[in-house]
Formats: sequence, C-alpha cells, structure tokens
Amino acid sequence: MTNNKEVFNKKPPQKKLQYIKKNAFTIFMVIAVVILLVSPDAKSFVLRQLMATGIFNASIDKKDADTVSLTNTDFTFTDGKGSIQNTSSLRGKVVFINFWASWCPPCRAEFPSIETLYTQFKDNPDIFFLTLNEDDDPAVGMAYLEKENFSVPMYQSSGNVPTEVFSGSLPTTVVLDKNGKVRLHHTGFANYASEKFVKEIEELINEQ
Repeated sequence: MTNNKEVFNKKPPQKKLQYIKKNAFTIFMVIAVVILLVSPDAKSFVLRQLMATGIFNASIDKKDADTVSLTNTDFTFTDGKGSIQNTSSLRGKVVFINFWASWCPPCRAEFPSIETLYTQFKDNPDIFFLTLNEDDDPAVGMAYLEKENFSVPMYQSSGNVPTEVFSGSLPTTVVLDKNGKVRLHHTGFANYASEKFVKEIEELINEQ
C-alpha cells in the first residue's frame, strides 16, 4: 500500500508544482502546526498576538481582597546572591508575584508586559516585583532574561509555597496589597501593561 509521500515523489516536476499550488493552504497549515508544536518562541509569538487584542488584559478585582488569609501568603525566596527573604518582610509594599520558566511559551508571551510594568514602577519604593523562576537550572532562566534584555530581577522560591499562592501551573501571577492580602490571583498568561492595570496598581500603592 502506497502512502501520499510515495505518490508525491513519483509525480513529474510539473505535477508536483501543481500539487503544491492546489494544496498550498493545507501544506502551510501543517507546517505552521509543526512549528507551533516544537518552537516555544513561535507559540509565544502567537499568544502575544492574542494578547494584543485586549481580551487577555489583567484586572484586579476588589472582591479578591478577603479570599486568602495573611498567613497563607507567606513563603521564603532567594535572590541571585543566595540571600533568603520571606514575603512577610514585604508588608507595607504592594507585591507583584509572577511564577515563570524560560521553557514556558505563555510565560514568554506575557513577560514583555511584565517588563514594561516593572520599568514603570521599578523606582517606586512601595512596590516589590517578585518574579520567581521555576527552571530546573537557574542559569537557564537568567540566560533567557539576558538574551531578551529584560531587566526584571530574578528570584527563586525557597521551601514550600502555599497552594493558595502557587499550585504548580505556569505562569501564575499574584498581587498582594500592603497588608499581604491577595488582590489578584491569575493562572495563565495575561497583559500586565494595560492602562487599566497600571492604574489599578497605582491605586493599591496609594491605599493606606
């Protein structure tokens, strides 16, 4: 029994060209699907185009403020120098937490928006960006940031993270208010550089 590849190979050059023209769309779609399956960059590019529609803009819902207790948001993390801190030490600051990995296409898709948000608020002492890399090798995560020229600092979780904060899905983003309460908990990619989200972050910063 012959397959399509054998039939195609037996066709003369002119017939092959006609076959390609006739099936150009199908061939293109097959190639596109293969690329999306094997290339994280291609996947993140497609997701980024979807984000540009505005459908995936992040939003802070005030009703989320009382869903998680103060103690459930506390966990330790390390910086690039190995210094250990606890999120409890960040009381009095808005904390933007993002769990990501360099191999994760949705993480790659949303990271430019996180970089934009960070650039806008990095000099504000009332907000802390806790971007937690989940690569098995931290050097791989750092290499990705350097390759993309991202200035967002890289941290890693140390010990157990409460499941109310992170259950293992990447990316996951959590925003804590100054009292350590969850004001946003989002699993999946999103745009964190929209005008509305920036305004909501500013409102959290200005809360007393």
